[in-house]
Amino acid sequence: MYGLDSLLAIVQMPPDIPVATVGINRALNAGILATQVIGSGDSVVFNKTIEYKKSLKKKIKNANEDLKQHEFKYRV
Repeated sequence: MYGLDSLLAIVQMPPDIPVATVGINRALNAGILATQVIGSGDSVVFNKTIEYKKSLKKKIKNANEDLKQHEFKYRV
């Protein structure tokens, strides 16, 4: 089912079995989550993850600024 069966199995885990899940076909998010976990015990990975997430924030901010330049017409 394109990953849905795995997702459903993960979210139905019983208590005392912690799991982390990301969206289907979202390997980048899984990588970020993994570096956050690894970074909790490795300051180099932690700092690189922080810098990467700052770059993502800038990317989103710039994309939002670009969108402000476009005029959208809405149908009512």
